[in-house]
Amino acid sequence: MFHAVLASLPILVVAVFLVGLRWPASRAMPLSLVTAALLALFVWRVPDLQVLAFGIKGSLITFDLLYIIFGAILLLNTLQQSGAITVIRNGFRQISPDRRVQAIIVAWLFGSFIEGAAGFGTPAAVAVPLLVALGFPPLAAVVCGIVIQSTPVSFGALGTPILVGVGNGLDVAAGFGADSAVRSAAVSWRLIADENVASTALLHAIGVRVAALHLVVGTFVPLILVCLLTRFFGRERSLLDGLGCWKFAIFAAFAMTVPSVATAILLGPEFPSLFGGMVGLVLVASAARRGFLMPAGEPWQFPEKKDWSADWQPVVQASELVADSVPAGADTPQDGAPLSLFRSWLPYLMLAVLLVAFRLPQLPLKALVNHPSVTFAVTDLFGSSADLKHTPLALPGTIFLLVSGLTFVLHGMSVKCYRIAFADSFRATAKASVALIFTVPMVQIFLGSGGGAAGLSAMPIVLAEQMATLAGAAWPLLAPFAGGLGAFVAGSNTISNMMLSMFQFGVGQQIGSDPFWIVALQAVGGAAGNTICVHNVVAASAVVGLVGREGQIIRRTLPVFLYYATFAGILGLIIVMMIS
Repeated sequence: MFHAVLASLPILVVAVFLVGLRWPASRAMPLSLVTAALLALFVWRVPDLQVLAFGIKGSLITFDLLYIIFGAILLLNTLQQSGAITVIRNGFRQISPDRRVQAIIVAWLFGSFIEGAAGFGTPAAVAVPLLVALGFPPLAAVVCGIVIQSTPVSFGALGTPILVGVGNGLDVAAGFGADSAVRSAAVSWRLIADENVASTALLHAIGVRVAALHLVVGTFVPLILVCLLTRFFGRERSLLDGLGCWKFAIFAAFAMTVPSVATAILLGPEFPSLFGGMVGLVLVASAARRGFLMPAGEPWQFPEKKDWSADWQPVVQASELVADSVPAGADTPQDGAPLSLFRSWLPYLMLAVLLVAFRLPQLPLKALVNHPSVTFAVTDLFGSSADLKHTPLALPGTIFLLVSGLTFVLHGMSVKCYRIAFADSFRATAKASVALIFTVPMVQIFLGSGGGAAGLSAMPIVLAEQMATLAGAAWPLLAPFAGGLGAFVAGSNTISNMMLSMFQFGVGQQIGSDPFWIVALQAVGGAAGNTICVHNVVAASAVVGLVGREGQIIRRTLPVFLYYATFAGILGLIIVMMIS
């Protein structure tokens, strides 16, 4: 218990200073970093060079995140300068002027599609600035972008959290062989026919369990999303305005989750979020255009911009993202014709296609951008288990830059306007770097604290083990919270699954429950943990100039995580009790 309390200190520092006292991440996260480093050095007795190695690993990951942030801001500013954002905004008004409907279509459905294609925080980097450009207050846009980082995350980046996270966590990923206990349990619980079957069958079966849980729990995410909008950003600050959209919100939820489950069953864990988001986007946008299940009454709107609270708006307005018209100096195409709706949306279409193309192993692009000649890799840095790997061409940031350059040509922009977009994007990214420089190294030191002279497991494992000891047979209730804790700290469902899947499997065996349902609860909780992950919030905030408001955002999204983990835990407990 003593070491579990100590292991929680870096998280408590974040909770108290960032969320409770409302310090900006640039002030709170250095304290958390120092706390984690001191614990690793003097309590866990991790060698100095190991702490340094994981700090360096965190710094490299920080660079990757900033690269993605810069690319996302640059694409948005490019579209702003070209005038495409005004055309897109008007197109959405034709579908529906109701901000609740727009939030569901852009954040929930378009965001789910981008999550399925790229993952790793990319949906917020795409959806959040688009919502701001449509006229959403920046704080509201970030909350929308973070809230939906739940249901689609388990199958993000073409199933990476399941295939890589759970696969490596249970030692069943292709090329790694399979843990004998996992194989034996899979046969006992009839997940696979025999122990010699391909490991992909086991991951497929776990993915179906994860999708089934999301189908139930994720049903209410769009409704929660619009209720948060109306409660915190409406004229009346009323939940009733959000509940008035319940028919459309539930329809939009099923339009995404039902195809997602069907895809998980038929094709496996690679495509559920991708196909679910794509099918849902087509169905819901078409339904909204025809007025199907639209909320009654006047379309819901935000207050006039002059009445917005100061904390809804950027700390520093790097560029005019919420203008009601084309910004000064913006271009029209060189052929003199105004941009059409198709040409305005074409960059986002190219972005979606390239994100998928760079991920699909069946296409040559993935092998090309991950080729050893364009990859920087160091294993066992300073004799520790810290491995460094940098694949700049495979990062979404490269795709953002490529699409931005293509937009410059396709929209006939001048060099002057593109230079403005580039400069504004660089300044906005620089402001985000301060918080991330401390946040990500803290995470890596926290995760890499195992193997020290004290003989203790890494801090997250110590915390999870203590939770399991206290819960006993009621562990399914807490399994999603453990997964969420892993994602909160690591900033990744994939890392949470990799770190905790075998632990969750072992607890399931100890309490006599189907261990694979427990692993599924881990994956679902890990997905929900993205809604409160500090560095995800920092990254999303930076895209629209809200650096320093991270705690305020987490206070808005924390109830979503609590709902998701609690509902999933109750559902999981019922399931394992019925089948045990």
